[in-house]
Order: sequence, then C-alpha cells, then structure tokens
Amino acid sequence: MDEDKQFYTYIMTNKKNTVLYTGITNDLERRVFEHKNKIIKGFTSKYNIDKLVYYEIYPSAFEAITREKQIKAGSRQKKLNLIIRANANFSDLAAKWF
Repeated sequence: MDEDKQFYTYIMTNKKNTVLYTGITNDLERRVFEHKNKIIKGFTSKYNIDKLVYYEIYPSAFEAITREKQIKAGSRQKKLNLIIRANANFSDLAAKWF
C-alpha cells in the first residue's frame, strides 16, 4: 500500500442543504469535480448533490470506510451536527478548487 496516499470520508449536499450524501475517496478534488459535473449517474446527480460541506482525512482506506459506515449509520441529525460543528454556514469547502 502507498504510505503517502490519503483517504477521505466526506459529506456533500445540494444548494438548499436538504439532501446529504456520505462517501469515501482517495482523491477528494477529483471526486467533488465528478459530483459537481454529474459525471457519474446515480444518487448525487439525481438529487443535484454538488456542495462539499464536510470531510475527514485518513491514512488508510480501511479507516475511511469504517468512518463512512459509522456516519451513514447515524441519524440525519447526527450528520447535521457533525457538519455544523465544522462548517456552521454549510459553505462549499471546494468552491475555490474549480
């Protein structure tokens, strides 16, 4: 395994912050670009998920997947609390990337 690689667990939402999507990736910028441009058809393109509101960085895929499962198992309110603690205004954390 590449020891320099990072893995990300992230939460994205739509413009009105009504739908939450939790995912993992080893390239957060690429993955957010894919969501914003609806490159991959599915849940995020259907619900216009295009705003990165939260992410965590992990040294291994296992840790990122474990955290993703933990977040997904939580209630909507727990997800909202997690976002609010780090990004109270639900700002797009990737807005300056593109």
